[in-house]
Amino acid sequence: MAEQILMPKLGNSVEECLITEWLKNEGDTIAVGDIICTVETDKAAVDVEASASGVILKILFPEGEEVPVLQPIVIVGETGEDISFVVTSVPDDASSKTETDSVKTSVSVDNPVNISGSDDTSMEIDTAQVLPSNNSISGFSSPRARNLASAEGIDISALPGTGPSGRIIERDVLKAGTGNAPASAAAIEKMLATGGVRPAVGTGIGGRVLSSDIVNMPSDSSAPTTVKTTEISVKGVRKIISDLMLKSLTTSAQLTLNNSANAEKLLSLRKRLKNSSENLGLKGISINDLVMFAVVRTLKDYPELNAHFLGDKIIQYDNVNLGIAVDTDRGLMVPVVKNVENLSLKDFAASNRAVYDRISSNTILPDELTGATFTVTNLGGLGIESFTPVLNIPEVAILGVNNIQLKPVKKDGEVVFESFIGLSLTFNHQAMDGAPAARFMQSLSQNISDIDILIAL
Repeated sequence: MAEQILMPKLGNSVEECLITEWLKNEGDTIAVGDIICTVETDKAAVDVEASASGVILKILFPEGEEVPVLQPIVIVGETGEDISFVVTSVPDDASSKTETDSVKTSVSVDNPVNISGSDDTSMEIDTAQVLPSNNSISGFSSPRARNLASAEGIDISALPGTGPSGRIIERDVLKAGTGNAPASAAAIEKMLATGGVRPAVGTGIGGRVLSSDIVNMPSDSSAPTTVKTTEISVKGVRKIISDLMLKSLTTSAQLTLNNSANAEKLLSLRKRLKNSSENLGLKGISINDLVMFAVVRTLKDYPELNAHFLGDKIIQYDNVNLGIAVDTDRGLMVPVVKNVENLSLKDFAASNRAVYDRISSNTILPDELTGATFTVTNLGGLGIESFTPVLNIPEVAILGVNNIQLKPVKKDGEVVFESFIGLSLTFNHQAMDGAPAARFMQSLSQNISDIDILIAL
């Protein structure tokens, strides 16, 4: 009997996932545990394993589609098995039926009627009560179908529909069209706005016509001029980062303080660790590990910075869950090493390395990317001298680590040059005043300058 494979629930905070790549095709035979696709949450990319065995009879969503968790994404069974009773949420396979006075249809992915307050089961509604009185069932069309028909110059009202209840969907327009490849929403918008000309086949996946493929017609009606652009969809992790950064900057009063710490002992200790015996397990401890270790130890004396601001209350934490901003090929990610306030330097560095490894191997779990009480972001390796970190709300503060530079210092009546590491602290002025933040920076600077003493405490 046919079975459904659901979009897994990948953590308590994950509500939907973006399908980035299908690794199996319809007709493939799979077993329980086989990886069938990769999906992207707002925090990480994850492989989805099959929860049932058999032949893939239907893939319910294409790549690039955002799917709610626990929604069926694949149907498996035996070759030739009837799955019409299972496929209730896929518009292309939904059957049409009409009645004299009204039409009954299941609420589906391609059905624009939104019924609030329903549970997750299919429910039947009377479309005669919700469709406009001047719209026949055969003329009822999806937004994608209408956009495509408009771009192709097709009279959609004359088309027969093969969607639920005779609804006109995209494939009906494609079937009636000129054979051109489908166009993206951005391409359609550009054609309608500029009167541009589209090619029959574009540069997108499967020949899809992108905005960059649309050729603007010059005013003198001479030969068209091709403008080369690159279109990048804002979705997945990029969309989440975009929304969070905007929300952070528009809902909090952010202020940044800059200072530096003498890095002579920091560099000396790092050199000694690097040259230490292999069996001590200290060679891999980095400058960033040492700075973050100093941050954690300093936070123990400044609970007002190890906190969340929730508008009507501030929650200060005794434990330190340190967020570490990491640049990845999927965008900015912030894994969290939890309960690190009492770890030794060696154990702290090992915890950091473990999350780095899970990030690079794409095995990090969504719950490992939440729960930070304070975040550190390091751009010093890229030569940045000073910058303004953006708060990872609801956290109260975030520290930016800058590069190491030589600065003149007066010693014994002479001017000498010593190494200093730059520090940039952004804090939410709604949650705390500037003086406590400045005192934290003063203490942190001293702890970094005396890092060899700090690790002995």
